[in-house]
Amino acid sequence: MNSDFALPQRTRAWLTDGVLKPSYQAYSTYLIGRGYSSWSVRKYLCCVAHFAYWLRKRRIKLSQIDEALIRYFLDEHLPQCDCPLRTPRSRNHVGSALKHLLVVLRQRADIRHQPDFTPRLIREEIREFDAHLDQVCGLAASTRRLRTRIVRTFLSERFGASRITMAQVKPEHVHRFVVSHLEGCKPSTGKVLGSALRSYLHFRGMHGDHVRCLIAAIPQIAQWRFASLPDSLCEAELERFLNAFDRKSAIGRRDYAMARCMVDLGLRAGEVASLQLDDLNWHDGTLRLSAGKARRTDVLPLPPRTGRAIAQYLTDGRPVSDSRAVFLRHRAPLTEPVGSSVVRNTVRAAHARCGSDPRCRGTHVLRHSVGSRLINAGVPMKEIADILRHRSLDTTAIYTTVDIRSLAKVALPWPGSES
Repeated sequence: MNSDFALPQRTRAWLTDGVLKPSYQAYSTYLIGRGYSSWSVRKYLCCVAHFAYWLRKRRIKLSQIDEALIRYFLDEHLPQCDCPLRTPRSRNHVGSALKHLLVVLRQRADIRHQPDFTPRLIREEIREFDAHLDQVCGLAASTRRLRTRIVRTFLSERFGASRITMAQVKPEHVHRFVVSHLEGCKPSTGKVLGSALRSYLHFRGMHGDHVRCLIAAIPQIAQWRFASLPDSLCEAELERFLNAFDRKSAIGRRDYAMARCMVDLGLRAGEVASLQLDDLNWHDGTLRLSAGKARRTDVLPLPPRTGRAIAQYLTDGRPVSDSRAVFLRHRAPLTEPVGSSVVRNTVRAAHARCGSDPRCRGTHVLRHSVGSRLINAGVPMKEIADILRHRSLDTTAIYTTVDIRSLAKVALPWPGSES
C-alpha cells in the first residue's frame, strides 16, 4: 500500500485480516485514478477498514455485501458504534467510501451487480414505452427516466408479476393512483404524475387498447400559469451575482464562465453541463446547442463577454483531459465533465455569497432574468421564444406579466381617480 496513506497499524490490520483483504489495494488504486488526494484516500480507507471490522465481527461473507447491508451499517451500527478504533463517523463520508467500495467489488466480480426486482413483464413493457418516448415523442433522457419511473410504479402496484392487461384497469384505479401519490406534494408534482400516466395510456392506445375513459379519469391539477410573476434579477443584482466569483482561481474562472452562459444566453443548467468544445465556433462567434430540452440543434450568437469568459477558462484553468466537454470537474473525480448538479450548486453558492433573496437562488431565475430583460427592451415575443428556445409562444407569454411599460398603456384608470 502507498506509504503516503500512513494508516494506523490496527486500521491496516482490519483491512488485511478480513474479507476485504483481496480488494483494498484495488480500492486505493481506483480512488487515486479518479484524482482523490492522499488525504482523501486515507480517510476513505479508514472508513472501509471500519466496515471490514464490522463484517468480521458479524461473520458476514464477501458475497453478502450489497446496498441493503451498507444501509443497515449506516443506519443501525454507525449511530451507536463502539468499535475500539477511532475512524470517521460522518454518515456522508462513510456512505461515500462504501459507495466506491461497491463499484470496485463489482468491477472485480467479487459481488453480484445490484439485482433488478422489477417483474420481467413490466421490465419489457417499460423498455418499449421508453423507446416510444425516445423515438416517437423525442423526449430527453431525464424526462424519460422520470416518466418511466412513475409508470413502473403504477404497473407494479396494479399487476405485480402478472400479465399486463389494460382491460383490467378501471378509471378509479388511475384516479386513486394519482391522488394517493399527491399527499404533501406541490401541484407541479401532480401535473408530472398526470403527464406520465397520460403519455403511457396514449402509448397503449396506439397498440389498440381502449384508454379514453382511463385518460379522462386522470385528475386535472389546478396550477394557474399566470398566478405569480416569474422571479428575475435586476441589473444591479446580476452584477453582484457575477462579482461573487473568484476569477483568480481555476474553479472560479470555470464557475464564472458557466454563470455567463446562463446570464447572457439563458442556458439551462443541463445545457451548460452538456457543452462540448466542438459546439464553440470562434470564427463565426456562435454556440451550438444540441443537447437541449427540446432535443433539437440550435445555433446562438456568442456574446463577446461570454466568449471571453469561456476562452479565459479554456486557456488558463481547464485541466488537461481527453474529454471534449467544455466544463470539467476540478475535484475528484477529476477531469470528468461537470453534471447539472455541479452547475446548480455553483449558482446557489454564488447567490448565497452575494446575499440574494433565498427565493431567487436557483439557476432558472437567471433564465427568467434574460426573458424579462428582453421583453422590457421591446424585443418581439417571437424573437424571445427563439432565444430561449421555447417550442410554444404560450411558454414565452409569461414574460408579458413583467412588461410594465406595455401593461401601463392598456391599464384602465382606477375608479374615482383623475388619471
